Amino acid sequence: MIHEGQQSFGGYLEDFTVGDVYRHWPGKTITESDNHFFSLLTRNDNPLHTDENYMFAHQHEKILVVGTLILSLVVGMSVKDTSGKAIANLEYEKITHDRPVFQGDTIYAESEIIDVRESRSRSDRGIIYLESRAFNQSDEKVLTMRRRFLVPKKTHG
Repeated sequence: MIHEGQQSFGGYLEDFTVGDVYRHWPGKTITESDNHFFSLLTRNDNPLHTDENYMFAHQHEKILVVGTLILSLVVGMSVKDTSGKAIANLEYEKITHDRPVFQGDTIYAESEIIDVRESRSRSDRGIIYLESRAFNQSDEKVLTMRRRFLVPKKTHG
């Protein structure tokens, strides 16, 4: 099943089914200030992300958006539809930057449920495993990542 902008804030274990796809909306256009503030906040001094003059001689010829900004954005975009009721985030894995992202690009995201299982140690909760994918305004995939988070069961929520 495909979910488009679900109205609830996250889900309980029983709300998730393997194969479901959540399309996170709205998208977010990355501004110059977004990229610069994130670079400053995370102390990423690489001129790839902040120095336009330096980038003129680079293969991309323009400033690249910090990859961890896109990762953070995609996770944040997914919270409303998936992990809004999470007890804890457990793991981030298999993060790939599939294409560069530039200032002015608009990012859209979707998440697909890969696995749903009850906790082995606590009967009132379970673990959701999903893959999130980010696309730019041209529908080119720019990021893929997987994560696991712990959610309560509806019967115990």
